[in-house]
Amino acid sequence: MGVFRPGSTAIIGAGIAGLTAGKMLADYGVPYTCFEASDRIGGNWAFGNPNGHSSAYRSLHIDTSKYQLSFRDFPMPDEYPDFPHHSLIKRYLDDYAESFDLLHRIRFETSVVRAEPRPGGGWTLHLGTGEQYETEFLIVANGHHWDPRFPEFPGHFDGQVMHSHAYIDPADPLDLSNKRILVVGLGNSAADITVELSSRALRNMVYLSTRSGSWIVPKYMAGQPLDKYAAMMQYIPKPLFRPLVNTFAEFISGDPGRLGLPRPRHRFLDAHGTQSVELPLRLGSGDVIPKPDIDRLDGATVRFADGTTAAIDVIVYATGYNITFPFFAPELVSAPGNRIRLYKRIFRPGTPDLAFAGFAQSVPTLFPFVECQARLIAAYAAGEYLPPAPEVMERVIAADEEYHLGRVLDRPRHTQQIDFYRYERQLRAEELPAGRERARRAAA
Repeated sequence: MGVFRPGSTAIIGAGIAGLTAGKMLADYGVPYTCFEASDRIGGNWAFGNPNGHSSAYRSLHIDTSKYQLSFRDFPMPDEYPDFPHHSLIKRYLDDYAESFDLLHRIRFETSVVRAEPRPGGGWTLHLGTGEQYETEFLIVANGHHWDPRFPEFPGHFDGQVMHSHAYIDPADPLDLSNKRILVVGLGNSAADITVELSSRALRNMVYLSTRSGSWIVPKYMAGQPLDKYAAMMQYIPKPLFRPLVNTFAEFISGDPGRLGLPRPRHRFLDAHGTQSVELPLRLGSGDVIPKPDIDRLDGATVRFADGTTAAIDVIVYATGYNITFPFFAPELVSAPGNRIRLYKRIFRPGTPDLAFAGFAQSVPTLFPFVECQARLIAAYAAGEYLPPAPEVMERVIAADEEYHLGRVLDRPRHTQQIDFYRYERQLRAEELPAGRERARRAAA
């Protein structure tokens, strides 16, 4: 494969992945056009985003501290609190786009309806405006927290149902006061929504159902954001890392069984933990009633795996998202079971004119992860980086998946798990230099 030097580049999406990809392309002098279906940037962090891709609720604060969330080349303002509200995250992204002069490259209110590969390479983009746009290189950054995933349970439910993706506040889109409410799930969104709806001022009876439980860790320890300590733990020798981190995190979490939740059957690092200061307090105060997995829906009643039942008015499913590419034909690109094989979570072997940005569940945070990816994508578009041959890429994908996924739970939520610190070090110290050498040899 020769060095890739596209004459034109297109990005789908102006969320954090699309913005960082655009910024890095500009740094490398690569011209591009970004297509954004909405009238604003920010994707998931644009509260009330008209494109329907925001899962932000009115009270949402970021769960990762600003110290870990910041882009490396654009730190968050010192005056921001440790855990900013979503409105401050949006302001931060607006400032990022303005500082690096990204807005003029974005075509707003222009969706990509269909992306078709051209016979000789490159892509034809069919736009929502009715236009067609030809590009030689396509970067997909449409996000993966916007297509809600609903579980399937036997029976039927006569009450109201919603996904956490649609939740705004206790009055929007449903009147969630003086109700019997069941929240399903135990991720960060489930914890936040459960806490908010269990306020005694709303006069609700709130139940929380979880299948397998989760380790619930606080946001602060010894007066500092907990993820500051997590960042330091990356320097622990590899053989000691998992045992020490698991023991430390599970110690500060405590036994969830004391709160009525199932004790997780996995170690802390084997799945996403839940960060919440208030949920243990609400459970311990009796404001939230813990329940196991749902066994059956029976009209106005929900039956649980332990044989108990509860009369329920509203079910809020906080059960994750599907990875979806509505502009690709399914036989061309899809992610069945939320699995898509990508080299370094970026390239599809054998498809040199296509890259993906942001499709990972990065621990502890996605922001510097997409910035790291963007640097490699831009070097590739500029002809300064070249991935290995497809058969080598396949072997590396298998090895990376074994490392990152081999010790986590086999569930749709964890199919994209990435240890950011290892990923970033490997890309910076190994992959980029090796790719630059491959590009040099190919151009010789």
